[in-house]
Amino acid sequence: MAIAIEKTGFEVRTFDDARKALEFLEGCDSVRLVVCDLKMPGLNGLGFLQEVREREYDLGVMLVTGFGSIESAVEAMRVGADDYLTKPVDLYELRQRVRNLIERKELKEEVSSLREMLDKRYGFESIIGESEVMEHLFDQIRAVAPTRSTVLITGESGTGKELVAKALHQASPRAEERFLAINCGAIPMDILESELFGHERGSFTGAVTRKIGKFELAHKGTLFLDEISELVPELQVKLLRVLEERQIMRVGGSEVIDVDFRLVAATNRDLAKEVAEGRFRQDLLYRLKVVTLAIPPLRNRGGDLALLSEHFLQGFAEEHGREAPTLSKEVMAILSRYGWPGNVRELRNVLESVMVFHRGNIIEVSDLPRELLDASASEPTDLPVQPPFGELRTMAKIERQAIEETLERTGGHRAEAARLLGIGLRTLQRKLKEYKLEDATPDAEEAS
Repeated sequence: MAIAIEKTGFEVRTFDDARKALEFLEGCDSVRLVVCDLKMPGLNGLGFLQEVREREYDLGVMLVTGFGSIESAVEAMRVGADDYLTKPVDLYELRQRVRNLIERKELKEEVSSLREMLDKRYGFESIIGESEVMEHLFDQIRAVAPTRSTVLITGESGTGKELVAKALHQASPRAEERFLAINCGAIPMDILESELFGHERGSFTGAVTRKIGKFELAHKGTLFLDEISELVPELQVKLLRVLEERQIMRVGGSEVIDVDFRLVAATNRDLAKEVAEGRFRQDLLYRLKVVTLAIPPLRNRGGDLALLSEHFLQGFAEEHGREAPTLSKEVMAILSRYGWPGNVRELRNVLESVMVFHRGNIIEVSDLPRELLDASASEPTDLPVQPPFGELRTMAKIERQAIEETLERTGGHRAEAARLLGIGLRTLQRKLKEYKLEDATPDAEEAS
């Protein structure tokens, strides 16, 4: 049997004792498949199989048994064997079964690798942030993702609403199915209905074939409707009916089609205000905001600016085959003072523009776009930021001074100081401990 398998190109090790085989496996991670007799002296095949599964070895197991023990082999399949052969062994069949099992395992590993890449690209890893407000958002995503609840994502333009929607999908039981996104504000309303519901051939001029809409295509998966506030009243009514009945009818069709999808919607507008002004249906708003996730703007994300900048610069450097530059302290001071109305998207675009022309190891103030420098100079700020020129100090010293001066301005009120600094209260408390300022700056509330 070993010789037959070796002829297919695999390296084979043989053992006459299951315990010796287990000892070998303990120090070897290159084994892909074990071919094992069911009946052996000492530890039999079932015992060996149980040991392999309990130790969580990442390998396949094929059991070999006599004709009279097929029931035992079937039981072994139930508890974790991948395949079995009966004696006398047909060597051609053995080689074919071995190839099939190893190819199946390699395919599984490839799928797992692709899943890991998807998780990295679209899951939590794609959303960069360590600030308290982002940690709170991550906790919400983890709690909501496994449910079937409809989710409304709110936030300014450029905050990453579609990234959050994809993370919800990747962390949900629907991750193996489709994630479909459609921008309600980018498609003319007379076409959007067909995009969502699909249409039958001949239902309108130009409908030369049947079209399957996004509601059907997202069956068992997730449908993301961005800029949901742009829906005209007629489509708002139809969407409400779909959410209530989980059924659709194609444009020009008569067949009622059951659909099962999770809806995630997003908007950068205040939908309550849109309702009050008669532009959005209140009943639809109630159906959408079963769960609401609010993405904070970049200006309220504390120290995430430096983290995001490093992430983007590293990505651009890899893309262009270059070393990633660093940002000078003066540049970081300017970026921190700027209000970022375009949020993370604007930061990414600015850094990409800088990388196109920059060739050194450090990005200086002169490398920044003029419009950003002008806007940054006029940005009001409550933070005691170190001027970009003059005496150079470490970021730690600048940060410590900012905390000390802000606490002095608030009379030691930590919650108010955290708000002015743009960080969470727990982050401030950690910084106080780090800079040994706890005793020197008692909380005003505690003192009172």
